[in-house]
Amino acid sequence: MLLDHKFSKQSKSAIRQGRFRPNTVHYKDNGSRLKVLVIGLGQLGLPVAKYIKDRGGFDTYGYDISTKAMDRAQKIAGIKRIGDNNNNSSTGNNGNSASASVSVSSSSNNVNTNNNNYDGNTSIAYDFSQFDVFIICVSTHKPDDMFSPQIDGLLSIVEKISKEAKNGALVSIESTIPKGTSKKVFEMLNHRLHVVHAPHRWYSLEEKEHGVNQLRVIGGVCNCCLRVGMQFYDGRKDNATNVITNINTDMTKPILNNSIHSNSSDPTQNNNETKNLGIPMHPVSQVEMAETTKIVENAYRYLQIAFAEDLYLYCQANNINFAELRDALNTKWNVEILEPREGIGGHCLPKDTKMFLQSSKAFKSKILTAAIKVDEDYRLYRQCKDNRITQSPNPIRE
Repeated sequence: MLLDHKFSKQSKSAIRQGRFRPNTVHYKDNGSRLKVLVIGLGQLGLPVAKYIKDRGGFDTYGYDISTKAMDRAQKIAGIKRIGDNNNNSSTGNNGNSASASVSVSSSSNNVNTNNNNYDGNTSIAYDFSQFDVFIICVSTHKPDDMFSPQIDGLLSIVEKISKEAKNGALVSIESTIPKGTSKKVFEMLNHRLHVVHAPHRWYSLEEKEHGVNQLRVIGGVCNCCLRVGMQFYDGRKDNATNVITNINTDMTKPILNNSIHSNSSDPTQNNNETKNLGIPMHPVSQVEMAETTKIVENAYRYLQIAFAEDLYLYCQANNINFAELRDALNTKWNVEILEPREGIGGHCLPKDTKMFLQSSKAFKSKILTAAIKVDEDYRLYRQCKDNRITQSPNPIRE
């Protein structure tokens, strides 16, 4: 799978200035299935890898620093490992010598360049040069503090991709990232690969309704990136061929061949297998829009929970039954007060809210800053209340 055009110095300059207009971008396929590598096999990455494998039309591999995560992915979903029988080095298509693997954990930002943990008997792909699509699902929080954002691990794996991946491959970042990260990744890849941000909306408690396949947002670093990303995720012909023109007619000229799965311009010549994920995607005009969308979604959810916490504290201070008040409020069609529990936690909401607050030096959200303080007060109240209940000679259980 090679990109028909190469980026010249002029094209690179045009990309930086937003003037890049490729005339022809399409993939050449040798008839085999697309090789997809999902990097990070944790709470997000494993369902993604399983969905892609079950979808059909893809040769799906998984990659994680945790051998337990690799074993689980292989056992539960039949996800292939990436590795090397003899732990030898390989040379990628761009001439760079590369070690057999570098693993990124789904639950840590550490990088491991040792391949001793991988069983060569189940490995077919030995390095990154053999993959057509990379889907990055690594965590973007500090290893010792999941409430604080950090993308060091993600950038480490991008460096590995830059050294080994072949020209024209697709890199999709599904991890939540700060604004500006996608373009930084594109620069690290020397403009050789397509880069899109397709942030996940996966929710573990409602995986059937809000799993991998649901309406999502996608943005590309440049026009051809967005086209290829839409081909891979969505696959609907009208969306794939007209999306850029519909968003901004100034951004690009029509691409003559927009097929991710064939070197033929006739899509009827290649209908034997599905080569898109069938996920409805909402394309946006700039990749920063996709990056901002994800962190604002979670910041908004943080606000909703913080308001419920604040209302709970109000009720406690004024001897009002919170549960009854909440039920009464939620009878109105446009009101939905959430249930405060132990405080706002998890891998996403606190981290992504901080990510949003850090995204602008010119503006700081007062309401989000206050919401963080509310959550701190609520946690302290619950802790004190729990301590009083525990120390009581006749503890009352809620």
